[in-house]
Amino acid sequence: MSTTTTSSSSSSRATSSKAERSRRGHDPDRRKLYGRSRWYGHGWTVFTWVVAIILFFPVLWMVLTSFKTEGSAYTYPPQIVFHPTFSEFSQVFSGGIGPPLEHSLFTTLVSTAAVLILALPAAYSLSVRPVKRWRDVMFFVLSTKMLPVVAAIIPIYIVARNLRILDNDWSLVILYTAMNLPIAIWMVRSFLLEVPLEILDAAKVDGANLFTEVTRVIVPIVVPGIAATALICMIFSWNEFFFAVNLTATRAGTMPVFLVGFITTEGLYWAKLAAAASLASLPVILVGWIAQKQLVRGLSLGAVK
Repeated sequence: MSTTTTSSSSSSRATSSKAERSRRGHDPDRRKLYGRSRWYGHGWTVFTWVVAIILFFPVLWMVLTSFKTEGSAYTYPPQIVFHPTFSEFSQVFSGGIGPPLEHSLFTTLVSTAAVLILALPAAYSLSVRPVKRWRDVMFFVLSTKMLPVVAAIIPIYIVARNLRILDNDWSLVILYTAMNLPIAIWMVRSFLLEVPLEILDAAKVDGANLFTEVTRVIVPIVVPGIAATALICMIFSWNEFFFAVNLTATRAGTMPVFLVGFITTEGLYWAKLAAAASLASLPVILVGWIAQKQLVRGLSLGAVK
């Protein structure tokens, strides 16, 4: 009986000692697994940095080229060490970048505001208080993005000509609004689905009408999502080229159309093109940097519950 008791106590002490070593990190299997997972983490970090550097390298090269002269930009092998100059930037400013910049700012800001004004009530009727056959409505909204713009450019051109809005900012505002509205509805709807219905019911009990419910309850909750949607719509509108080059000429050309002007029969002006492209990218980069906190919160809204 004593022998059995002694062996049982020894076995329990061995088990507890092994558990204590495992808890303190002295277990060889556990240390091996931890070391392997740490190497995997370092490997993924290095891989991510390599991919990020490869993707960022064209932007870096564009910025570096913008500080070169035309002769330095054409040298082969490329010059890594050079004397920076602002001469190409001054030529871009003197070459009439002001009007295209104004047109791009106007069409982008107005179309983005129009998209948000139309997308919020549409997304509300498809998520918070869904209408009948809302799935069919969602499919119809998405199907509008399936039509190639090349197939629609001739009818759009004829309509714009008959309405006398060719080479006009408002034609681009209308088209950019229609272009970005479907994706904005889908994005805002996904953010509105994360609003707890209990909060809306409590607002109803307190006597809130529809306008108060949307402006004072829903919008403050989904502001990060709205900011993310607005930034994406701004990027799409700012970078749009096809409609701008086909529907504008001299009075409403945007920044992408202005950049094409550096491609001439005499060749490419690499340094001027890089300087103009750097200036064209600056507004979107600044907006993204200013709104980065709201953007991160908006893109991660609903990811963690």
